[in-house]
Amino acid sequence: MKLRCILFSTVAIVLASALNFGSEQRQFGEAWSRNMVSAEKGLPSTFNIEEGINVKWLAELGTESYSTPVVAGGRVFIGTNNERPRDPKHAGDRGVFMCLEEESGKLLWQLVAPKLEQDPYHDWPKTGMSSPGTVEGDRIYLVSNRAQLLCLDVRGMQNGNDGPFKDEGALMTRHPTNGAPVVDLTPGSLDADVIWQFDMFRDAGIWPHDGAHSAIMIRGNHLYLNTGTGVDNTHRKIRTPEAPSLIVVDKRTGKWLARDRESIAPNIFHATWSGPSLGKVGGKEVIFFLGGNGIVYGFEPFNGKESKDGPATLKKVLELDFDPSGPKTEVHRFTTNKREGPSNFYAMPVFVDGSIYVAGGGDIFWGKNDAWLKRLDLSWENDHVKVTEAWTFVLGRHVLSTPAIKDGLVYIADANKEVHCIDAKTGAEVWKQEAKGEFWASPLVADGKVFIGSRKGDFLIMEAGREKHLLASIDLKDPIAATAVAANGVLYVGTMRNLYALSVGGKSKVRESIR
Repeated sequence: MKLRCILFSTVAIVLASALNFGSEQRQFGEAWSRNMVSAEKGLPSTFNIEEGINVKWLAELGTESYSTPVVAGGRVFIGTNNERPRDPKHAGDRGVFMCLEEESGKLLWQLVAPKLEQDPYHDWPKTGMSSPGTVEGDRIYLVSNRAQLLCLDVRGMQNGNDGPFKDEGALMTRHPTNGAPVVDLTPGSLDADVIWQFDMFRDAGIWPHDGAHSAIMIRGNHLYLNTGTGVDNTHRKIRTPEAPSLIVVDKRTGKWLARDRESIAPNIFHATWSGPSLGKVGGKEVIFFLGGNGIVYGFEPFNGKESKDGPATLKKVLELDFDPSGPKTEVHRFTTNKREGPSNFYAMPVFVDGSIYVAGGGDIFWGKNDAWLKRLDLSWENDHVKVTEAWTFVLGRHVLSTPAIKDGLVYIADANKEVHCIDAKTGAEVWKQEAKGEFWASPLVADGKVFIGSRKGDFLIMEAGREKHLLASIDLKDPIAATAVAANGVLYVGTMRNLYALSVGGKSKVRESIR
């Protein structure tokens, strides 16, 4: 079956400067920089699901789960679908975002949302909720499968229905387009508590495609996120050419404050998959963003000055054509061309030591096979950021992974079934590791190890460093699209059907019947 929604774990990418990436994993990627590294120690070098070796617990998900988990405040958050329902009142195809108890994997509450049924290409059947959450304090921010930016109470309904939003029942209720009766749902103790919502489809004029995927970054009181806008069901037309690709929203109220105005939408080849990152160039903060048109952008952070004429305009300070040989106009002529066409991005830009690392190339579904990883060195020149291309590394075929940079080495995986270790200074390959399946997930570097799973279900644990050592290759039997994360001495690995919490000394045996 063709799975259409790409997760930046892929892709969920998520972040405030106060976020602690050492003991908790509150977002997709290291705070602000999006670097896929963790300071966690004591993580397992191997595990065995059937025998329960180094397995702390398992939580059953749905049947398609693209969301990278986040861990904070004694809770684990992950998106999935509703093919294995946890509450009988929520029947049928739904997007689901689960909150689990960190110690046991027990379900505490879930957000359940109907599909966008007007067009399956808005919200692909059974894809579920694929965006990663971003936690700050007692709030978690998320883009649902309906392209709604939501602020949720991390405690769910257990402490009552906090406001100002009070209409969770309507948010959960399916409104079919075939004239079937509407059955209103009443929130219960297992349901999410929504604080506010901002509907990007309705209020920002985006055109969601395949499945909403946004990785939210927090800076002060502001949320920065990619909108997910893209092509229509023909894959040859942009229905909303004025739609924003990058927006800023007030985290306290859900008010839309600012947007890009770079006319990105008309030349988006597929969709706006990549979440933003942030770094300091010459002491000045820059928001980095990879457009669905194959262009690398940099913006000044929103200055807080609201416009009377709608959302303010983000000031551009950087623009770079990632693929100069690729077409930039009438791009949808190349939808079925596997040899030539434009580039786009699934991975996020990673900022480390004055450089950004950008992976991109032809679209995995509709584009050419070419893919590259580039290190771009940054400096200020007058009022713009000057970009110097330090090196380009040619990847095997397509890339969805966000790179991880640690101790002068860059780790990245591609859809050619390979994990690459690259010298961060020279761009030369140090080693590569083959796998059984292509990679949609990103590598996690933690505790001197590299962790990543493939679409064939093989989960690799390698030693980080210049010498290649494969420590373990474990067959989890289900495809893996989510990136592994580490928090409080536990490694979390999500497959399409299950979330595994893995820790040294864990002894929880897994029943074969859950597969």
